[in-house]
Amino acid sequence: MLVSARSFAEYRAMFALTDRDLDQRVLDCPGGAASFVAEAGRRGIDAVAVDREYAVHREELGLLVERESRFKRELLVQETAGFTPSWYADTDDLIRQWSANARLFRADIAARPERYVAGALPELPFPEASFDLVLSSHLVFSYGNRLGEEFHRAALLELARVARREVRLFPLMVYDTRERYGGLERLREELAGAGIGSRVERVAYEFQPGDGEMLVLSCAGYRAPPAAAPPATAVDPVRWRHREAARPGE
Repeated sequence: MLVSARSFAEYRAMFALTDRDLDQRVLDCPGGAASFVAEAGRRGIDAVAVDREYAVHREELGLLVERESRFKRELLVQETAGFTPSWYADTDDLIRQWSANARLFRADIAARPERYVAGALPELPFPEASFDLVLSSHLVFSYGNRLGEEFHRAALLELARVARREVRLFPLMVYDTRERYGGLERLREELAGAGIGSRVERVAYEFQPGDGEMLVLSCAGYRAPPAAAPPATAVDPVRWRHREAARPGE
């Protein structure tokens, strides 16, 4: 998994965020090194980010993302071959933008540490209905062939638990296969049975060709059952390859 550092403007596009949407309490899950919360704070928006990396790489995460993106340049060139230029002109532009966003993140997590909470799906460290709107990008379905359907089910229910109004997830495409996550409709049926409505919407943002869709969960009528132990998952840890490559003998 590559930790990204997307901007406030990208979040507005990928989640179709209006000014009214942003006049609420917002959670970014997982936040990574995105500058969304930092830029939201400058605009007076009540936004919080949660990510497991805030527990282990809190002070250096932004710098690690900058270095890792540069180190993986050739891999990014290969993986984005054939993409239609939209938000990024090319791979070097992507790295430049992510680096700038990561620097904003670094400054903000130092200045406002309370806005960055250590935690991870499928069990978040927040009470029920803590946020009006919850945003989740490039995790739940992006790694659909690695995380397993049980994780997806638990993650969606947990995101709905902490959302008072809506959850928005982007994209619906599996990163490796470049196809929509195969279990999506089955999960939507299960969510409907739990009182969580859903819809798929087109958005004015694509990273991979054809991935311009988000899933919106309506959570106003959902009440989570008593807490149970989260399911075991095999989530791949973030690995900083630029560090490993610098080790003697490797």
